[in-house]
Amino acid sequence: MNLASLAFKSSWNRKSSVLLTLFTIAISVMLLLSIERVRQEAKSSFANTISGTDLIVGARTGDIQLLLSSVFRIGHANNAVQWQSYEYIKQQSGVAWTIPISLGDSHKGHAVLGTDSSYFTHFRYGKKQMLAFEHGRAFHNGREVVLGSDVAKKLNYHLGEQIVISHGMGNTSFHHHDDNPMTIVGILKPTGTPVDRTVHVPLIAIDEMHGSGHNASPRMIGKAINKPSNESVHSHDEHKHEDHDHHSHDDHSHGEHEHEHDDHSHGEHQHKTHQLVESEPGDLIGEPKQITAFLMGFDSPLYILQVRRNINQYKGEPLLAIMPGVTLRELWGMLDIVEKILLLFSIVVVIISLLGMLTTLLATLNQRRRELAILRSVGARPWHIFSLLTSEAVIITLLGCLLGTTLFFMAILLAQPVLQAQFGISLSLSMLSSYEVTLLGAIMLAGTVMGIFPALRAYYYSLSDGMSIKV
Repeated sequence: MNLASLAFKSSWNRKSSVLLTLFTIAISVMLLLSIERVRQEAKSSFANTISGTDLIVGARTGDIQLLLSSVFRIGHANNAVQWQSYEYIKQQSGVAWTIPISLGDSHKGHAVLGTDSSYFTHFRYGKKQMLAFEHGRAFHNGREVVLGSDVAKKLNYHLGEQIVISHGMGNTSFHHHDDNPMTIVGILKPTGTPVDRTVHVPLIAIDEMHGSGHNASPRMIGKAINKPSNESVHSHDEHKHEDHDHHSHDDHSHGEHEHEHDDHSHGEHQHKTHQLVESEPGDLIGEPKQITAFLMGFDSPLYILQVRRNINQYKGEPLLAIMPGVTLRELWGMLDIVEKILLLFSIVVVIISLLGMLTTLLATLNQRRRELAILRSVGARPWHIFSLLTSEAVIITLLGCLLGTTLFFMAILLAQPVLQAQFGISLSLSMLSSYEVTLLGAIMLAGTVMGIFPALRAYYYSLSDGMSIKV
């Protein structure tokens, strides 16, 4: 009988303690691989909070400050970008698309982002994933709003309800635009990015609320088209549109203001659902004087550095163009200590489990004196005893690594949708990376070293006739 078979049968004879040790090693291996995979994927997902965007352009400030304000909605931009500058830059050769964004308003602590339809067409996150709607559609006019998934879930909003935008970031609001209530027409699917915590409105809504005395403009409302099945059903908003077609703009504004003032006497959202009416896409931009920043995509990467240099040297006003991928990696570098601590914790757990195996082997060595003495009596040499105990440690460690790897893939499969939806971490069921295989090899080596200590003890017992049976 070879040593491997003998070691396996000997271990099975002590299956209770061996299985407990094996399971402890498996859990520690699963934890180590899971933390390492999440660490790597979190780093990748963080770098891909915004993907497919070549440049972010804003007023001249720090790279990280511009990134935090425009992508993560943290802080605020000190200055704005003039609309004329945006129009000029987006017409440069090589520019495939642009997304204007305007920040500065909020709704119950959630950032409000003004943009146009290009946002839903060209914005990417994760591994160049497009924004998708869980309910509804994109806004078509200045009275419609699209919510991120977290906003809708936290505030329990549904399609057709009206909300009021407030001036000011975060929970600090200086003025409620209660004379311009907006109807929810879309709710985005979870992305695990700041998009989930954002209220999206058309640029024209920001323009009208801040530039025209907070009175609704006819071009904000757009052209409503009644569905054939709803010809006999008229909502309150449809009656207001009919009144607008037959009355002057002044009378319409006055009547609308009085009605909305009654509905929003406290300047907050009231759970009032209106009949959703499909409308043709109208003017979503208006006549803004300035925006907070804008995103850019190019036909070819060859244009990126050239256009970036031209923007940074733009004489019309001081602007800054950053490459989001590079800046995100710089920002993650500031958090490098966190991932090192996570890796350290997982390594400590593995070491503790291997020390548990060592303790078990040493504790059972005296109980196995009869077994080892019998082996010596049938001709086993001291090095056979040494190899036997070392083989047992190797087998236990190997089975623990195999079981831990299996549990690791099962955990990834179960946690994949949750981590993507809640934290934006996209985990893949790919094969183990070279680094992860190296970690398993290090665990095997450590397990072998741990097995040498009880094997050496048994070896010296054998040389000094320590295997004799004491009655």
